[in-house]
Amino acid sequence: MSFAFALWMLLQGLSLLGVLNYWRHLPVDRKEEAPEGVVVLLSVRDDWDGGAELIARLKVQTARFRLVIASSGGCAAAEALAAREGDWVQIVRAGVAVDEGQKVHKLRVALRALRPEDRWLVFVDADILPPARLVGRLLFPLVRGKADIVTGYRLLLPEARVGAALVGAVEMQLATLPRAASATMPWGGAMALSREVAERLDLDAALAGRLSDDMAIGLAGWRAKLRLRPVRDLLVACPLEARGAFGFGVRQYRHIVTNSAGMWAVATLVLGCQALGWVWALGWGGLWAVAVGYAAAVGRVLARRRILAGVLEPEQVRAAGRSLWWDVVAPFAVCWVHLGMQVAAVCSRRIRWGGFDYWVSKGKVVRMERVGLR
Repeated sequence: MSFAFALWMLLQGLSLLGVLNYWRHLPVDRKEEAPEGVVVLLSVRDDWDGGAELIARLKVQTARFRLVIASSGGCAAAEALAAREGDWVQIVRAGVAVDEGQKVHKLRVALRALRPEDRWLVFVDADILPPARLVGRLLFPLVRGKADIVTGYRLLLPEARVGAALVGAVEMQLATLPRAASATMPWGGAMALSREVAERLDLDAALAGRLSDDMAIGLAGWRAKLRLRPVRDLLVACPLEARGAFGFGVRQYRHIVTNSAGMWAVATLVLGCQALGWVWALGWGGLWAVAVGYAAAVGRVLARRRILAGVLEPEQVRAAGRSLWWDVVAPFAVCWVHLGMQVAAVCSRRIRWGGFDYWVSKGKVVRMERVGLR
């Protein structure tokens, strides 16, 4: 057996074992907590449509909370919701940022509007489809003293288009990676921490001038040696439109490279080895090398099907399953497109997000221009 073939088998075996590890460690007893003093922070754009499905899903959460919606000040749907359901919905009007991400700006204003009784902070995004257990599951490790920052992760539901499904397959690779507290970054779409931890981090100062809320909080948590904990069964469904899907992936990596070039370099090195491995297998490795690659891909698909069935609703499983076909038909394409996103991310410091163009250096916004609704 040649050294190259042995190395290829090792790479494919590790990729399969990683997904099997995620599946094997999915929690069976999904405990929740519902303490008093929970506030959910939601940042919305001014063209937000009111998120009927999101609000309906938040209403049936097993843990009770107060919802704080942070807008720039011109969101008619948010104003209408607060007027209609002011018993549990509060709106905060932040205005327009001048030197930081608009989402970060809105969240900072929302944090200043907290009440004395608000003890537990949960952050959610406007495009998620959360399960009823979301808030309770995020709170469980916090209330039990098992973690300082708790996070879920997105799981994309791509449109029935080839390009969207391919980007969904790329994100599926990230969603089902083994997660350890020492190597976890929080995801702002489903994240929680206590008021005490927020004050310990001086969260307002940690976010000031930043573009990425979750990267800023995660890096601040690492520096403070806090315990960051992923909740494996909280792979939260997020619809993905075909238009702009590749740009979405590039933007996620550009957030990483502009905040932590070292983190980006490690991720790119690991994926680069897999991408070059597929070049070798298809070009010079022969039938057995290709067979090994496809066998590992099929194994990953089978394990991911089990993961999806264990964390998503049936309709969401079907939508997310569109991405799995790519790993059966052309696993090399998923790998190469993923690497392409990483390389494209480092080619510019400009990030278009939420109606603004931002130029970012070391995580800080150095210039911004409005290109649409805020």
